Amino acid sequence: MRTCSKSVASAAGWRVAERRKRSVRAVHEHSEHRTRASWQAQQDFGQVLRSLLLALLLACWPLATLAQPAQDPAPLEFADGAEEARFRALVAELRCVMCQNQSLADSNAQIAHDLRREVLALMRGGMSDAQVRQHLVERYGEFVLYRPRLGAQTWLLWFGPALVLLVGGVVVARIVRRRAQGRPVPPDDGQEW
Repeated sequence: MRTCSKSVASAAGWRVAERRKRSVRAVHEHSEHRTRASWQAQQDFGQVLRSLLLALLLACWPLATLAQPAQDPAPLEFADGAEEARFRALVAELRCVMCQNQSLADSNAQIAHDLRREVLALMRGGMSDAQVRQHLVERYGEFVLYRPRLGAQTWLLWFGPALVLLVGGVVVARIVRRRAQGRPVPPDDGQEW
């Protein structure tokens, strides 16, 4: 009887082990199927998204060809050549507050167009060049001038490069003197390197 119960027990254990294997295999196949399905769904979504973006680009392309750089809606008209020469000289000295590295004369920014109109209006209002510059400095700060005035706030801008050059020269001179005083020149032993 014992042998029979052992064989029944081993058969039962074998069945349990087989069931576990089958359930693990079924879970694995199910997760693999889900992985394949989610990968396929991602591929389909990516293809749909690319198609939509391409359609949007093609729909907006004609609008892009109509875009043009901002231009002055109405060009400035001058009373005479002297007024134009004075205006051109003045706006060449002023910086565009938006572009930062262009003069007011060279900039195509909308604020540059507005500032040119304002400068012309101030000139026609009887202001001198210095008064126009002062008005713009009060409104936008010293930044609007290409050549800022020498003052308490701008002295470092004017004399800073010379100061740095002078300090660098002093440092180099001190290093050279220390090396010259501290070590004698080695004798020439006639070897070439």
